[in-house]
Amino acid sequence: MALKQVSSNKCFEGFQKVFEHDSAELKCKMKFGIYLPPKAETGKCPVLYWLSGLTCTEQNFITKAAFQRAAAEHGLIVVAPDTSPRGCNIEGEDESWDFGTGAGFYVDATEDPWKTNYRMYSYIKDELPKLINANFPTDPERMSIFGHSMGGHGALILALKNPGKYKSVSAFAPICNPIQCQWGKKALGGYLGPDASKWEAYDATQLVKSYSGSRLDILIDQGKDDQFLSAGQLLPDNFIAACTERKIPVVFRLQQAGYDHSYFFIASFINDHIKHHAKYLNA
Repeated sequence: MALKQVSSNKCFEGFQKVFEHDSAELKCKMKFGIYLPPKAETGKCPVLYWLSGLTCTEQNFITKAAFQRAAAEHGLIVVAPDTSPRGCNIEGEDESWDFGTGAGFYVDATEDPWKTNYRMYSYIKDELPKLINANFPTDPERMSIFGHSMGGHGALILALKNPGKYKSVSAFAPICNPIQCQWGKKALGGYLGPDASKWEAYDATQLVKSYSGSRLDILIDQGKDDQFLSAGQLLPDNFIAACTERKIPVVFRLQQAGYDHSYFFIASFINDHIKHHAKYLNA
């Protein structure tokens, strides 16, 4: 599968690049950011996948999160894909900020007119890693995942639905229980149809209740002054309760007053997350 390089910038002795490719899964052109640490010039490196939130593209994380120094130090390749298909000319795809373009929710849609293109779950799980492993000096056996908000939801469900695939998982302000919040009900209802029982397959709180795979060490950071936390969109307490009941280790850090839902919050604690993943990826 052909890759077209869109940009390349030297950064902490490595390179922050952006590529474009034709996605077979999503049936459109897709972009992803990839940071190649200096170590990638001489050997294979583990890969850490980042999933962004609503309205984001591949650009938000690579320009705002300030992760590159830590990734260079720990020798991690970091991949940041877009959040949805683009330019599919589906009626209604650009009508709202929390559904359609920029809001793929990391599910495989089953409803018309979304089911042909909106297959972000399979894109992240299968197509993108195959593409990355075929074109960059990766160690396919060492892979982890993290994300923010809608992307935090994506990271948690991918780790929980695919035991052993990812060495570690973490999230910033994830949507933890989408079947119970307005964002989730809108997206899951639109992509998966009105039968709410089908939504549970993409809900981290529901998935953790039946998780029986290999040990997962989960790290979650949440800002105390996150407007979406107080609005009931994130519901981390539900996820923590389910993890506690199943004896699944989760470190939940409610960061002090003033921290919100923005990339300023992410940049403040990104080094802790890189270190969390490096512990497992470099073990």
